[in-house]
Formats: sequence, C-alpha cells, structure tokens
Amino acid sequence: MSTFIVISVFLLGLIVGSFLNVVIYRMPRGLSVVKPRSYCTKCGHKIRWYENIPVLSYIFLRGKCSSCGEKISVRYPLIEILTGLAAVAAYLKWGLTVDFIFNFLFLSLLIAITFIDIDFKIIPDELNLVGFFLGIVYSFFRHDFSVFDAFLGAVVGAGFLFLIGYLYFKFKGIEGLGFGDVKLMAFIGTYLGWFGSLFTIFFGSLLGAIVGITVAYIKGEKNKNRYEIPFGPFLATGAAIYLFFGERIREWYFG
Repeated sequence: MSTFIVISVFLLGLIVGSFLNVVIYRMPRGLSVVKPRSYCTKCGHKIRWYENIPVLSYIFLRGKCSSCGEKISVRYPLIEILTGLAAVAAYLKWGLTVDFIFNFLFLSLLIAITFIDIDFKIIPDELNLVGFFLGIVYSFFRHDFSVFDAFLGAVVGAGFLFLIGYLYFKFKGIEGLGFGDVKLMAFIGTYLGWFGSLFTIFFGSLLGAIVGITVAYIKGEKNKNRYEIPFGPFLATGAAIYLFFGERIREWYFG
C-alpha cells in the first residue's frame, strides 16, 4: 500500500467534501451549486481561492470570515474530513478501481443527503435521481451483481419502506415517513440489492428509534411517539455499514 496514494485519495476526498458543503447549503434553498463562487452568507464577501482550501483555510482564518468576522461553522471542515475518510476507506477496500469510484460517489451522496435531511428534513430528488442512475450504471461493471439485481433492490427497498409508512399511517393516523425516504431507498437498493435494502431499513429503523427516544427523553418531550427526527441519516448509516461489511452480514445471516 502506497502512503502517497492514501494521502492523495484523502486530499481528493477533502476537495469533494468542500463541494458537498456547497451542495448541502445551496440545493435545499433552490440555489445553483455551480455559480456564483462561494461567498460569506452574512456580508456577501466573495471567498478567494486561498480562503477556500479544505480544512486549512478554516484553521488559518480561525473559523471566521476575513471580511466581516462572522463565525464559520465547524461543520464545514468536519464534512470535508468525513468525506476524506470515506475516500480512504473506499480505497482501502477496493483499491483504485471502478468499484472505488462508484462506491465513493455512493458515500458522498449519502453524506450530502444526511446533512440536508438534518437541516431541512427533506431529501432533494436530484440527489436520489443521480444516485439511482449511478447505481444502475455501476451494475454493468459488477461481476456479482446484475442490472436485474439493481432494479430488484430498488423495488424491494422503496416498496418495503412505502408499505411500512402506509401501514403506520393506516393504524396510527400519523405520517411517519416522507416520500423522500422511499426514493432514497430506491437509490440505495440499486447499490445494495434486495437483502442490503432490507438490512438498511431494519438497521436504520432500530438506530433511529434508539436515537429518537433518547433525544425525546433528554428534551423532555411529553408525547415521545410523535417526536420527529429525520430518517435519512439512519438509512444512510445502515447503507454505509452494509456497503463495507455486506459479505460478512450475509454469511452470518444465512449461516
């Protein structure tokens, strides 16, 4: 394993993470992710290239806008680092291959979806559509996964989650799921197949229930059953876990 390649992949991840920050901020607000160039959201200061170097610029600027002194959220460099680590993890598992490219893109989309859902409780259709398209294209390059498997995963993932949401609404009278989550599972299913989709839903539901109940108790919510949390981040977590450990999970489950 080349240290130089690992560092290069990490730097690539930082750059992609910097772009994801733009997507996370602009896309749910209906703004273009291409232009204009990055600017301070308070004073409108156009960020110079040397003020936009992933992580380093945040450190040099001490987390503040160079023009008005507005505090810059620490989440920006954290997302860049998270994406860099995702790139390294993908490289360590798949090497510099087609699998690395598509799976890193998968992880990058999940990161963007996670933080948008946390902020706005929505998942943009554009991200789900891009992910679905990438999953179908990727299936043509895979040796253990066909185009049929990709479509079947999408149908099972989206269909099963839709059924859960429908039954929940039918018996509880509460809309427990957004349709963006259903579309997210269609995207995830093209990558993980039918079994990976079911694992993602099960794990995401379990983790979401644990976190949701815990947060509801901490905040002292009276009706804990109605406390709303975004479901996308938990589905994304389950999908990422299955992406890396799917073989072991299948072996354990099927004996």
